[in-house]
Amino acid sequence: MLHKISAGHLTQDKIEEIIINGYKLELGNDSRERIIRCRKYLDEKIAHSEKPIYGVTTGFGSLCDISVNPDQLAELQINLMMSHACGVGERVPNEVVKIMLLLKVQSLSYGYSGVKIETVERLIDFFNNDIYPIVYQQGSVGASGDLVPLAHLCLPLVGLGEVEYNGERMTGAEILKRMGWQPIQLGSKEGLALLNGTQNMSAFAVWSLIRAKRLTEWADAIAVMSLEAFDGRRDPFNVAVHLVRSHKGQIATAVHINELLRGSQLIAQEKVNVQDPYSFRCIPQVHGAVKDTLSYVKSVVDIEINAATDNPTVCPDDDLIISAGNFHGEPIALPMDFLSIALSELGNISERRCYKLVSGKRGLPSFLVAEPGLNSGFMIVQYTAASIVSQSKTLCMPSSADSIPTSQGQEDHVSMGANAGTKLLRITDNTERVLAIELFTAAQALDFRRPLLSSPVIESIHKAYREVVPFINHDVVMYPFIAQSVEFLRTYPLP
Repeated sequence: MLHKISAGHLTQDKIEEIIINGYKLELGNDSRERIIRCRKYLDEKIAHSEKPIYGVTTGFGSLCDISVNPDQLAELQINLMMSHACGVGERVPNEVVKIMLLLKVQSLSYGYSGVKIETVERLIDFFNNDIYPIVYQQGSVGASGDLVPLAHLCLPLVGLGEVEYNGERMTGAEILKRMGWQPIQLGSKEGLALLNGTQNMSAFAVWSLIRAKRLTEWADAIAVMSLEAFDGRRDPFNVAVHLVRSHKGQIATAVHINELLRGSQLIAQEKVNVQDPYSFRCIPQVHGAVKDTLSYVKSVVDIEINAATDNPTVCPDDDLIISAGNFHGEPIALPMDFLSIALSELGNISERRCYKLVSGKRGLPSFLVAEPGLNSGFMIVQYTAASIVSQSKTLCMPSSADSIPTSQGQEDHVSMGANAGTKLLRITDNTERVLAIELFTAAQALDFRRPLLSSPVIESIHKAYREVVPFINHDVVMYPFIAQSVEFLRTYPLP
């Protein structure tokens, strides 16, 4: 399948479709013309302008006042890429790297960056052939965009850096030789166009949003299984309650919970308990708030991925080359921190339901085994969830609340948006694991309610899950079942 890159609107749903279904990219005619026109304008401007142009005929950052000779402009760009490749730490996951490539191509396609068409096409070649540049998670302060990770992303274009291809790690020079490609000869401004921009932090945001959307849907279904296993009440999900408060996410969650409960024998039986704990009773309020946060963050990131964020901005129609600050990550650093808090809360309330299920209340055996004492059952499963949730809480310190001046004070306020992105992805991973643990626990607890059944939807999930993870009769090694539960959430169709 093919996706034509255009100067039009790129949606996050389309990105998910492109990544999940393995689409190939191709430049549309409009984008091709805009890129070529902008490069031609920049070349003519350099040839006829006597004034220095930041990053084009000058040094970078605090070296902006130093002019560079015309015959050294290409060397200036390659030096920029090499000197900025200072990444350390864990590798950026391949899924995120793939989105980075897509977003960089999209940003350059608007024709405000002054790159050559050959450079953009080589980025597309990397995307289409599943060539993943080796990018590291640490090094960007989210100020002049993502200088360090984008340097690693683009070094292989010129035969430097490293890539992963077909599971093999190799140098940039090796991949070019294997593919029969010549190194890109960078023109003036191209290195800066490739390294400036917010594509690293935006890619982390997009991938986290894609996964978070799925996790919020799963959270409702798993919570219903826990509610049924805990012999919970239906009253708190009456839509009339939520209409008087009218938060969209809260109402949508209540409606979804009622759909998931339809046809349940367990929820229909008479209840002895007058009220449920908040982790059950307030599912619409908490899950709904997470969904509203997700919607807000998605709206901001949607703007960012359809923007030109390098510097300077080249505007042929206005005959302007403007050095400004579109690379600054603040607009998405703040929302990513917000989403981190929301997803942490989704894991937090999930762990609380696990705790209630193993507590020996409402007719359930302690730690969900027939012979507690001899068997520890799900005691330490809940410990693991508690440990993960605690880590997520400590990661919720907003990265965007920090700023450390760089580049001799020229970049005196930075967003730390890349750090916001990496910790957002870690919290997303953590929340997925906690929800998987709740599913593991809830499925075990639900089996103690037999012969009564939950709703057809919940029973179908339970049946499919039991094909992967068995009922635990006696103590066994548990960690493989937690791993299988995580994989179940990633692969089983959403209810």
